[in-house]
Amino acid sequence: MCYSPFMVQNEFAELEDLDKLREMEMFRENGRDGVWTVMANVMDPESLHRAFNGCVGVFHTSSLVDPGGISGYTKHMASLETKAAERVVEACVRTESVRKCVFTSSLLACVWRQSYPQHRRFPTTVDENCWSDETFCRDNKLWFALGKTMAEKAAWRAARGRDLKLVTICPALVTGPGFRRRNSTPSIAYLKGAHAMVAEGLLATTDVEQVAEAHVRVYEAMNGTAGGRYICYDHIVRRAEEFVELELQLGLQARAPPPHDEQAATAIATPSFELCNRKLTRLVSSRRRCTHDAYLSVSYD
Repeated sequence: MCYSPFMVQNEFAELEDLDKLREMEMFRENGRDGVWTVMANVMDPESLHRAFNGCVGVFHTSSLVDPGGISGYTKHMASLETKAAERVVEACVRTESVRKCVFTSSLLACVWRQSYPQHRRFPTTVDENCWSDETFCRDNKLWFALGKTMAEKAAWRAARGRDLKLVTICPALVTGPGFRRRNSTPSIAYLKGAHAMVAEGLLATTDVEQVAEAHVRVYEAMNGTAGGRYICYDHIVRRAEEFVELELQLGLQARAPPPHDEQAATAIATPSFELCNRKLTRLVSSRRRCTHDAYLSVSYD
């Protein structure tokens, strides 16, 4: 958004995040006009209301971190993220100028469910209509997935029947130069249960630039038919070797893959699930065509 034609106001809950953003090129000598920042407490409706006042759209991207840097994400953090999501959407509803909200969730809010019968002829499609099972996440201590699922559901409940258009984007594990180094905690938390995701065909990644473009394209399309949830990914990790390489790229100590046996090999070769991001792909493609046509129609006569 910072390099789009929009006027952008960045809201932060932590000074550390503001300092990181100031390191970026847009806030240096050649910074971009129309971009400014404010501090706000995501748990304080009044603070959020003041920060949102005058804005037409709000992008909520949670970045809760574990100060210890060990557990990655805890059960308590899942609860905090859920409360924050509810507060943000309520503040959007309360702020007269705000009409649209783009909420960043996670693919993990879609993929974790109870086991299905084996020997199915075709894989089960996982798309924007699927939700992770909260009980399954609790039983398996998948706190990051639980937090994203609970937070997104809380956002939808808060927006239901209100004068606010809400969409949610569910990105896979976000990668990209610089992003991995600054955001190791979510990466560690995302990869809990990764071997099971690989075996089921559900571990996917997406470049941070693609995630950013998805947010902008969806926001632009909200004046029309865009709505609901959108799954965002550009690569599915299908082999143990890919997973090890992914961990190394993220700066994590590569874990040995599970013991290789015929059943495991079959599971990876024929995953039980098939990810589908067709809804977002169609929207992004159509927006790109519209932008291209708009550029071509400009006349200099």
